[in-house]
Amino acid sequence: MLPTTILAAQKLAALLTTSSAIQHQISSMSAENGVDIPLIGADQVFLSSAPAGMADLQQELGYPRISVFSTKVKNTQIEKFRTLSGIVIVSAEIAATADLLSDVDTWIHYYVEAITNILRENRGDWGDGIFYSGAYDVDVQAPKTGAGGFLQLARINFEVGVSRN
Repeated sequence: MLPTTILAAQKLAALLTTSSAIQHQISSMSAENGVDIPLIGADQVFLSSAPAGMADLQQELGYPRISVFSTKVKNTQIEKFRTLSGIVIVSAEIAATADLLSDVDTWIHYYVEAITNILRENRGDWGDGIFYSGAYDVDVQAPKTGAGGFLQLARINFEVGVSRN
């Protein structure tokens, strides 16, 4: 059985990549608003908690990209007869770059909206004893120089309920 922290992150990665969901969300918003936004393909969604600077050392990682990982487990024992009954905090970190500051500062918000749209559409039972209520937090960092231009990061954090033996 997979560790719960990996399983929870894999569930989110699957939501983003199945049927090219993240690409369709970005493409749809791009067309609707008349803005040209680079798409995030399924091959740019990774299970990794490596920070942007370290991830840049990996040749297969490009921009824009999404890193999905779990940051915390809390076994509250709400269900007394389960070995794990509580929450896992899952994060999706988006990294985007552009030559122009105005581009990266616009694109990051579209990427955040695309992921949160997918989360809102998938409230409920994710299978394997993992449940998502629909709540999330977003932290958008200020752009900085890096990656051959300007780099901007945003992180979406949310809790999933876990009930497993």
